[in-house]
Amino acid sequence: MKEYKMRRGEHLEDRMPDLEAEIEERFGPVTGTEEWNGHELYVVEEPTNPVFDRIVAGAAAYSGKKDKLAVHFEERPAEEVIAEGNADAAADAVDAKNEFLLDATGRDAKSRRESLKREVEDDAPEY
Repeated sequence: MKEYKMRRGEHLEDRMPDLEAEIEERFGPVTGTEEWNGHELYVVEEPTNPVFDRIVAGAAAYSGKKDKLAVHFEERPAEEVIAEGNADAAADAVDAKNEFLLDATGRDAKSRRESLKREVEDDAPEY
């Protein structure tokens, strides 16, 4: 599970007021919820894109802090998807993930990667 921060000064609720509807529109029907670290997240058991096996996504709310977007995309091996003749679906899956994360967080892929690198560096033990 990865958590994504919003762009400075922005909130997940403002960017996606109906997160469940956004998830359904982009990935398929929400089939239930799942608890992760005390947060209730939406589950898509049968995503419309054949690359995805399962998607778990939702708001991770922390008291005194801005909400983060918590997401986990379970994907099938690329070789398997391509062997089935779904090579286009693989490209569509990458686009769908990046567009969803950009729309939800206001941050593009490069910005998200840099943020994750900074978090890892901040958490590194000092010797």
